[in-house]
Amino acid sequence: MSYEKVAQANSNIVIGTKQTLKAMKNGGVEEVFVADDADRHVTEKVMRLAEELNIPCQRVDSMKKLGEACDIDVGAATVAIKQ
Repeated sequence: MSYEKVAQANSNIVIGTKQTLKAMKNGGVEEVFVADDADRHVTEKVMRLAEELNIPCQRVDSMKKLGEACDIDVGAATVAIKQ
């Protein structure tokens, strides 16, 4: 379901940890997705900030599948759906 939600919001997403953090700080994020197989030190900041800002944070199992859901050719550690 999580991958489908990302794929459906394709035109309204932010891909990558830096861009996700930036969007979260700017207040325009509805939900965040974090890949379990991404490096923990990369995703930790996103998960911590999501908790601080009360943004729902969904975990998915694969960077590759998350990237595919975003319609990109590489894996994605984090993705945010904008409001």
